[in-house]
Amino acid sequence: MPADLNALKQDLTRRMDGALETLRREFAGLRTGRASPALLEPVRVHAYGNDVPLNQVGTVGVPEARMLTVQVWDRSLVGAVERAIRDCGLGLNPAADGQLVRVPIPQLTTERRAELAKTAHKYAEGSRVAVRGVRRDGMEQVKTFEKKHEIGEDIAKHWAEDVQKLTDQYIKRVDEMLTEKERDIKQV
Repeated sequence: MPADLNALKQDLTRRMDGALETLRREFAGLRTGRASPALLEPVRVHAYGNDVPLNQVGTVGVPEARMLTVQVWDRSLVGAVERAIRDCGLGLNPAADGQLVRVPIPQLTTERRAELAKTAHKYAEGSRVAVRGVRRDGMEQVKTFEKKHEIGEDIAKHWAEDVQKLTDQYIKRVDEMLTEKERDIKQV
């Protein structure tokens, strides 16, 4: 069976899209001074003997630009939700009001902005590494096709160039996302 460049490209594109989607989710969790339900996505609450995502024990809302609320479904978990938000490392100080946990979003300090920018760079580098890992797998597949004589040397070289071009496009998108996030962090 002859090798197919389009199938290879589709597989690599799907995997690289996954790396970008992960970066999008990580960036959404970085606090930029505006309230966003995505900010609390990484929070895990100790409930019913397990650590579960916050969205499985309550509903996150944004009643105003600098406030998040969590409507906890089970009254016995309010304290655990409060603790989880306080201990998640986002610098938030929640306050319970019955079954509603209010989470004010404080102004960002200069140090916190620098920390967030550093974290954003770390996330972006992780995505670049993931994209390069997909490229490495693609290059190995091309070499395997060549060794099995499914494609010739010229075609292998052409395919390797296509894999590199695809990788360059995705690395550029990661860099653009990072630039946009840095702008977002500095603006607030």
